Amino acid sequence: MLKVATHGGTFHADDVFAYAILKAATAGRLELTRTRDGGLLAGADVLFDVGGIFDPAARRYDHHMRDKPLRADAAPYSSAGLIWRDFGREAVRAMLPEASEEALGKVWRSVDEGLVRDVDLMDNGAAESMPGHVSTLLEAWNPSFAEESRDENEAFLDAAELASTILARVCARAYAAALAVDTVALAARTAEHPGILVLECRMPWEDAIFELGLSEVLYVVRPAGDGWTCSAVPPNKGSFAQKLPLPDVWAGLRDEALVSVSTVPDATFCHPARFVCGARSRDGALALARLAIALA
Repeated sequence: MLKVATHGGTFHADDVFAYAILKAATAGRLELTRTRDGGLLAGADVLFDVGGIFDPAARRYDHHMRDKPLRADAAPYSSAGLIWRDFGREAVRAMLPEASEEALGKVWRSVDEGLVRDVDLMDNGAAESMPGHVSTLLEAWNPSFAEESRDENEAFLDAAELASTILARVCARAYAAALAVDTVALAARTAEHPGILVLECRMPWEDAIFELGLSEVLYVVRPAGDGWTCSAVPPNKGSFAQKLPLPDVWAGLRDEALVSVSTVPDATFCHPARFVCGARSRDGALALARLAIALA
């Protein structure tokens, strides 16, 4: 049983996520203490977000000092990032026991660069506070002044349950993205057109395209629900723009209107923002991709 401790009182997303990470890494075999009592804190095996010390060897993970721990790019850590740095791989291994070491490393990096970094930045005031940000939502679990009877430690554990669910889903999606790389690479090698990537099942493709350096790919065709879609590839990872937006004359059209303009008999829609269109069949979506390139 691992004894872990953090401060009592109001909690933030970083200490909630730090606990969720430790819980995953130990398969729940841990005992939590939330207090400001220095004597009780000193007896913890792992101490986070309190204590005024960052010493990984002693498993002390505070970040509130003047000389606070920073990432390689000088972005500040919070307790979530520090705990993820040293316990995150164990957490991923426990959540994804089937993952290879290579995939485990990819998942750890993806979560570190995304969810965990966002929590770090928000906790340090280095990112704009937003009502819908996961950090803001988790902090809403703190009892309000109108809930005097609500136990603070129970509220923390309730918030940690949500954080655990979020962490598990983010890891699962990162793992899917890691597995998709080989499939995307094979599809690129066998593609009939260098600008069109055809995937035979629905899978995350954006990370793989940039990881593999597939700079010529303009559109990705894949199944979606009862039909198939053709998605425009962004110029940069995470961008909302497109290298080659779908034709302007298609924007916002559906069914017969899109069929008439595109001449693809089973075309179903084109998003007004021109980043995705669809058809009922694989051949239809592929025809839309070819037409989009031809019309450009």
